[in-house]
Amino acid sequence: MTHTTTPRRALPVAAAVVTVVLWASAFVAIRSAGDSYSPGALALGRLLSGAAVLGAICAVRREGWPPREAWRGILLSGVLWFGFYMVVLNWGERQVDAGTAALVVNVGPLLIALLGARLLGDPMPPRLLAGMAVSFAGAVTVGLSMSAGGGGSSLLGVVLCLLAAVAYAGGVVAQKPALGAASALQVTAFGCLVGAVGCLPFAGQLLHEVSRAPLAATLDMVYLGVFPTALAFTTWAYALARTTASRMGATTYAVPALVVLMSWLVLGEVPGMLTLAGGVLCLAGVAVSRSRPARPAPRAAGREDAREPGTGGAAEGTPEPRSESGV
Repeated sequence: MTHTTTPRRALPVAAAVVTVVLWASAFVAIRSAGDSYSPGALALGRLLSGAAVLGAICAVRREGWPPREAWRGILLSGVLWFGFYMVVLNWGERQVDAGTAALVVNVGPLLIALLGARLLGDPMPPRLLAGMAVSFAGAVTVGLSMSAGGGGSSLLGVVLCLLAAVAYAGGVVAQKPALGAASALQVTAFGCLVGAVGCLPFAGQLLHEVSRAPLAATLDMVYLGVFPTALAFTTWAYALARTTASRMGATTYAVPALVVLMSWLVLGEVPGMLTLAGGVLCLAGVAVSRSRPARPAPRAAGREDAREPGTGGAAEGTPEPRSESGV
């Protein structure tokens, strides 16, 4: 039994790791392709590439249409996460570097926890509220550091990334109930299609820019659609279906560090010290929000043995509570 349950528990963890790595690479690819593609055109090209791959997989697997009860979550996540999020993130990364964008967007897990408490009934302990305050201070620090040089456009980029974080959180919370009725592949494929339809007003820009963009930028756009969208959003949905929204949000805490490393290696970009300090505050707030109070120390064995029957002690043979497994 151990041999069969351990791989099953490892699969959601592996899916979450794939998601984190590919999403981190997306920030770098967006920054690279953003020199040749406008935000809306890049989002539409990415979504069309992703929808084509996901549609082909759905056809091979004969997934069919999602059930009726899943469509509300698919539509909301498609509009918020696949559509609006990608456009404003692309726009924001034209104003700030990839590492800073990832640091600001990483406020999203706190918002996921807050929305999950409000809409999904997840608990909201005081540590969550404290963590939100610390992360908000980090976001303000990042904004001030980017505008210190007199560049109002950089401050605009931080605001856009914050909007992306809000859309990301709303999309995750909307997607969670849909995964109870439809498969991860169905939710991802049709959410991507909804986002692509929402971005169709940018079709003219995409056709104009794709004819003039260098091959490397177009390949970045296709890469964004195939890997960080088609693959990573599916692995995300697979893992999300097997745990809570707040726990899955916690897996993205590693994204900013990976983005800073990748952007340094690929683009030669490293955020300033004050920006990094703000990012550390963001991550510290997330850590506070996800921490748990220390458990009381167990009573000494001698004192337990000294209890007489019927004095209110735990019944003999009562199993100890198990810790929650999963991602």
